Amino acid sequence: MDRPEIVISFSPDLHVFVGRAHRDGESAVRTDGASSLGHVVESLGVPLTEVGELTVDAVEARPSHVPAAGERIAVRGVTRPQRLPGPARFLLDVHLGTLARRLRLLGVDAAYENLDIGDAALAARSAAEERVMLSRDRGLLHRRELWAGAYVYSHRPEEQLTDVLSRFTPPLAPWTRCTACNGELRAATKESVHTALRDGTERTYDVYARCTACDQVYWRGAHHARLTAIVDDAMRAFG
Repeated sequence: MDRPEIVISFSPDLHVFVGRAHRDGESAVRTDGASSLGHVVESLGVPLTEVGELTVDAVEARPSHVPAAGERIAVRGVTRPQRLPGPARFLLDVHLGTLARRLRLLGVDAAYENLDIGDAALAARSAAEERVMLSRDRGLLHRRELWAGAYVYSHRPEEQLTDVLSRFTPPLAPWTRCTACNGELRAATKESVHTALRDGTERTYDVYARCTACDQVYWRGAHHARLTAIVDDAMRAFG
């Protein structure tokens, strides 16, 4: 018996995931007659984390739908801002350290694995802690265990930050998280952090904060102007 043939099209924002044959309008695809629409879409390269609306013959359908011969399928990208089933909390893989630090700088809850613990462990943590998995690893985003996930489209940290903030619009609270460990910061007196300071720092600065999780001490040092520029740009666009 011939395998059922469907006609499928992908919105332009999803073309980064699909082969050239599926980038120019509609294309014919043969299925096995048993796999779900979600499986078919993923087999063509698109993680379901990046899929918004699916339609079958112009009627909205679920990923669990099993396509039949002759159906016309349209696959669209996620609508921004994207709604989540819970708070906008994130988990970033080993390749996104700079993005993690910038999200934390803005007060966004961003857990980060600085070791390659493997896709299974990352997916399990995403599910256990109800965090959006951010990654440029398409294979990781195909894992069913994920609570939620998102592909990071750019390799440039400034574009990555804009991408995540525009997609999920998390509430921003700059200067409230530790950029090293994601813990919360609390104001600290110079006397209470005296042992962690060098003489020059203690003489020059009067305003300090300490991480409640790792005890890292913060002050407005040499990099403050650069960090302030990142914060100001984000607050103007998304604050």
